[in-house]
Amino acid sequence: MTKVKIDGIELRRIAMPLVSPFRTSFGVETSRDVLLVRVVTTEGEGWAECAAMSEPRYCSEYVDGAQNVLSKFLIPALPKDGVDAAAVGRALEPFTGHHMAKSALETAVLDAQLRITGESFGTYLGAARDRVPCGVSVGIMDSIPQLLDAVGQYVAEGYARIKLKIEPGWDVDPVRAVRERFGDDLLLQVDANAAYTLVDAQHLARLDAFGLLLIEQPLANDDMVQHAQLAKLLRTPICLDESIESAAHAAAAISLGACSIINIKPARVGGYLEARRIHDLARAHGIPVWCGGMLETGIGRAANLALAALPGFTLPGDTSGSHRYFATDITEPFLLKDGHLEVPTGPGLGIEPLPDVLDRVTTSREWIAL
Repeated sequence: MTKVKIDGIELRRIAMPLVSPFRTSFGVETSRDVLLVRVVTTEGEGWAECAAMSEPRYCSEYVDGAQNVLSKFLIPALPKDGVDAAAVGRALEPFTGHHMAKSALETAVLDAQLRITGESFGTYLGAARDRVPCGVSVGIMDSIPQLLDAVGQYVAEGYARIKLKIEPGWDVDPVRAVRERFGDDLLLQVDANAAYTLVDAQHLARLDAFGLLLIEQPLANDDMVQHAQLAKLLRTPICLDESIESAAHAAAAISLGACSIINIKPARVGGYLEARRIHDLARAHGIPVWCGGMLETGIGRAANLALAALPGFTLPGDTSGSHRYFATDITEPFLLKDGHLEVPTGPGLGIEPLPDVLDRVTTSREWIAL
């Protein structure tokens, strides 16, 4: 694998307003405070996006903390004589946690290295197709009529699958309303973001009546045993998200029977190399996987599309078009065509920030020389 000699790394913060508020069981987002990582080498540069949110609600990471750990610990730990993406993981292994920060650094190095060799992200990861079917994640709404209007818009746009965020008090009735309005042919799933406990098993079993693809992360992220118990009480397949932080976690979940589907979010598991390992493990066990999203800009979306093109990704992911979240993306927008997005084929991520747009949304820059 090609090693790159890094001259320095820029940590750039950008402010990206969302086209509409996005509400989940753990909070409401109206804008994204995004940390971009730019690796500058003697032969070119590479980009990546850190998926950490402003507050540590989805997980323990948050964007200020990610920037701090990158500048103080992770970037200084990189080998000074040249590095490739695999070596990034080895260099960062002594530091506990901080998967999203690690993922951003590894991805930026991988982007730089692939741009030098002229290979695309998809080819490097093992993509099996040139476009992927796309689903959309629909946040918790103020009313069921508002939800039905939103879902109707996404169905009209051609999204291949609808995911509804749920929480106690917003679950059975909205799911029933969507199923009744749009029929049994709509691919429909729900995401609880760990909002329930095993005490809610009987209530969650009421969702079995609606023919859902899956229920995502119904219980706490650190409780695979209770997910395994819940799986025996539901007909709806259980999918794990926050519980899976590594291939080892995926292996444990499969062994316990805690899930029959896995949502692979590369940022959550520490990067695309570990994401590919989880894909390979799940595929060997006959476990379907799909690619989750974190409201990414075009930088993160390009990498996710490459991953979602691997053969084991048999369910539509949250790789929505750019306009689902942002009026103006920092890259050329990804446009939905017949329910699919095309996988970039250029070197590396195959896409770059638009300089004028990037400058307009930038709020701060930090340069770290190596």
